[in-house]
Amino acid sequence: MNTKELIEHAIDLPVEERALVVDSLLRSLNPPQSEIDAHWATAAKRRLSELRAGKVDAVPGEAVFDRIRKRFKR
Repeated sequence: MNTKELIEHAIDLPVEERALVVDSLLRSLNPPQSEIDAHWATAAKRRLSELRAGKVDAVPGEAVFDRIRKRFKR
């Protein structure tokens, strides 16, 4: 089976199985690193706690992307 046939076959899979294939392929390119994952989880929990406590304000995602687009617009 060549790559094109493999992709065509994968596209015909149910969405849950396609998601599993994609996740598996991405993990093969960038294997999980438990130490780094633990640091990210700690940072995410801290940020969520700060948000819930009212220490920081949430910024809508679209506003964030607008700022990025403006910053890097050439």
